[in-house]
Amino acid sequence: MITIIPAIDLIDGKCVRLSQGDYAAKKVYHDHPADVAKEFEQLGIKRLHLVDLDGAKAGAVENLRVLEEIAKHTGLQIDFGGGVTDAETARQVVNAGAQWISVGSIAVKNPGALKEWMSELGPERFMIGADVREGKLAISGWLQQTDIDVMGFIQQWNDAGVQQFFCTDIAKDGLLQGPSLDLYRDILQRHPAVVLIASGGVSCMDDIDRLEELGCHGVIVGKAIYEGKISSVQLKQRSA
Repeated sequence: MITIIPAIDLIDGKCVRLSQGDYAAKKVYHDHPADVAKEFEQLGIKRLHLVDLDGAKAGAVENLRVLEEIAKHTGLQIDFGGGVTDAETARQVVNAGAQWISVGSIAVKNPGALKEWMSELGPERFMIGADVREGKLAISGWLQQTDIDVMGFIQQWNDAGVQQFFCTDIAKDGLLQGPSLDLYRDILQRHPAVVLIASGGVSCMDDIDRLEELGCHGVIVGKAIYEGKISSVQLKQRSA
């Protein structure tokens, strides 16, 4: 069964969502992310995708306190990302309660450093994000476009011991127009051994069903939950 992983994106310690990675197009959904996380747990949700958007933009974690609070007050398995740019910060994120560190930009900009972190913490501690525009990676909070092909990128890090990858088609993100099924189908055909988590564009439970049929192991859902396209009742039914 596919795992539904709600997303909490953080700016100024608040729960927000962006559209297509545009920081100017943010919408604040809740002032207290820990309360949102508790509500998810009460519905039977087991995992949480926590993103420090301030950290992603600044290049240094800025919302570690929120991670600590959620980890302290829930039993959710949390992956945390955004602004993890050195080994000390990676250790702090784990010590603050994250089960996984989700990284993207560092895997492109400084792969040697990331491999050093993996040798210390273990590759199983890392989820690598592949944020894609037209098959090529975008990094630094989607602000910088690269010419790196997503398929080769996934292969490189799978060979290094990473199992979990979450992939976002930026063109779909936040628009509630459906996920990028063709992209995920291609990835799973090329890389059947990876644990693929879909992200971006999910608008309803039917979208999640389609991703499950493709073979995606998990799906990160944000705006569809916050806008009521996927109800609490539906989340509870699927997470039971």
